[in-house]
Formats: sequence, structure tokens, C-alpha cells
Amino acid sequence: MKKAWIHPAIFFLLAVLVNWATRLFAPELSALVKPALMPLLALTTLAAAGSLESKEMKWLITAQLLGCMGDIFLIPDGIIPLACGLVSFLVGHIFYLRIYGGRSWKGLGWKVWVPSLLAMAGLVFFLARAIGVTGVMLPAMLVYGMMLMLLIFSGLMGVIRFGGATWWMIFCAGVLFTFSDCLVAAGVFDIHFPGIGFVVMLTYMAAQCLLAWGALRLFKQQA
Repeated sequence: MKKAWIHPAIFFLLAVLVNWATRLFAPELSALVKPALMPLLALTTLAAAGSLESKEMKWLITAQLLGCMGDIFLIPDGIIPLACGLVSFLVGHIFYLRIYGGRSWKGLGWKVWVPSLLAMAGLVFFLARAIGVTGVMLPAMLVYGMMLMLLIFSGLMGVIRFGGATWWMIFCAGVLFTFSDCLVAAGVFDIHFPGIGFVVMLTYMAAQCLLAWGALRLFKQQA
């Protein structure tokens, strides 16, 4: 049963490839596959772990299923679906941060936190204004953006303090997630380019896979 993850992984990979293909050649059909992506990734993750007993494994699966909810909310266009998607992903990121930040932040003092938070807040505000976020969505985007910055920060602190491929995975996942969500926000505020939907899903799925793989590696190292 050590390879029990292979079968769900195959279905997950097929779903991802179909989603990417529809994004490129038939965007109107991409919504048919999108809701299945994160549940299949969660199933693959659970099969690879072999158990749902640990609280951290439950956090990981919960974050992935919240990602599924966010995916579904973001299928229609508009500010309200975007807001609902933001809430789903924001709560999911809290669970991710419980896994990664709980390790890489441990023992950090205010001399690290204060300048880091200021830098993160400044970068989030710059990105939001560059995309053109205004009105009631600006505070929501700033809060969500800080969660993304904290995800990147978790990976970066892990790379600096512990090193290793696992923390590089988590850091790269945070960067890719942020890039993907910036493109989503740009699309909502009428900034488009050919193939934007494909790039969004390419970077988003890469980020989610790296977050899952990184978490499983952390769990294995802890065992």
C-alpha cells in the first residue's frame, strides 16, 4: 500500500492537464474540471500520508478543501464571487501557516518581526495599487495579501534557519501562489493578456502541489 497515492495522483494529473488544455483552447469548458482539482489533490495527499490521525494532516486536508471552495467561488466573474473566494483561501492559508509558520517562526524576536511586517505591508499595498484595487475591496485585498506574504515569509525563514529542499518548496509555493492571485485580481479589475487563465492555473496548481509535498516532507522528518 506504500504506492496507494499513485492512482489518485494519475486522476489528479489528468484533471490538471484537461483544465490547462481547456484554459488554452476552450475557456468556457474549464469550469467543468476546476472543482475536481483540489479534492483529487487532497485524496492524493491523504493516500501518500496513509493516515489522517495527526492534527497537522487534518489542517493540510482542510486547507486543500477550502482551496476547492475558493476555486468554485471564483468560477463566475464579479466582486462578490471574488470576495467569497478570498475568504475561503484566507482561512485555508491560516491552516497552511499553522503547519509551516509554527516551525519556521519559532523563536523569532521583534527585531525580525517589525521590519519584516513593515516590508510585507508595503509590498502588499504597492501590488494592490499597481493592480488597480480600489474601494471596499482594497482593505480585503490588503488583509489577504498579508496572508500570502506570511506564507512566503514562512518559507523564507525556513530556508534561512534550516535550509533544505523542503523549505525551498514552501518558499517557491508562496511566491507562485502570490503571483497567481495577483493575476486573478488583475483580471477582476480588467487587466488581461492572452492566456492569463492558463498562467493562473499553471502557477496555482504548482503552488498547491508544492505546499502539499512540502508538508508531507515536514511530517516525515518529524516522525
